[in-house]
Amino acid sequence: MKRPVQVVLLALTGLGLLHAALFTDLYLRYVKEGLRPLLIASGVLLLLLALAGAALDRNDRDHDHGHVHENAHGHDHSTAPRIAWLLFLPALSLLLYAPPALGAYSASRATDKVVKKQKEFDPLPAGTSPLPMTLSEFTARVQQDRKLGMKGRTVRMTGFVTPAGQGGGWYLTRIIFTCCAADAQSVKVRMYGTDALPANTWVAVTGTWHPQGRLGTKSATAALDVRRTEQVAQPVNAFTDDLPLTPS
Repeated sequence: MKRPVQVVLLALTGLGLLHAALFTDLYLRYVKEGLRPLLIASGVLLLLLALAGAALDRNDRDHDHGHVHENAHGHDHSTAPRIAWLLFLPALSLLLYAPPALGAYSASRATDKVVKKQKEFDPLPAGTSPLPMTLSEFTARVQQDRKLGMKGRTVRMTGFVTPAGQGGGWYLTRIIFTCCAADAQSVKVRMYGTDALPANTWVAVTGTWHPQGRLGTKSATAALDVRRTEQVAQPVNAFTDDLPLTPS
């Protein structure tokens, strides 16, 4: 790979990073929001390296009188291996085709996120029904809240559909990034009382705890008796377990 091609590759990669992180929300498919400044800085650095490489190449051509630099064996080793051309594929994908986000297939194979242990829970707000809640909070309260705050409460949770596999049924799911897609974990709540929509469909579900096991203990199942299912757009903060933000 000659230097002009290397310059183009650096420029494409830099532009791709800036496009994903500066002008769109595509970067949120692959990394946490807090890494955005680092992506922008990386994109700028790659563009500067491309400019420096272009300047060096022009300087070399000004001093080159057509001589080919060879080693003692008469072979030119100034080029990179041909496999380096494959680097153009991810560089172009950042600009032209964004790889799909993680979904039901990944969630069914990802490590389940361990819900943090809590000794005390704040009282749930009275009079709010349905009560907006994350999947992690719902699971924690069902299995750890000794005051049985979830008993009889109607909640509303948002996530995407993951088929439950053998036996049918489905899970409401969120995939959570600690840093990036490589360390993704999932949190799932089993849904009862309604047929599943197609996998990866984003939905908001309203319902009450499905009584299975002893509420407030580890034997309680993180499950919901669904009263209403509403198809929604994928939120901006899709790879967290925060209450969803509306798409920008």
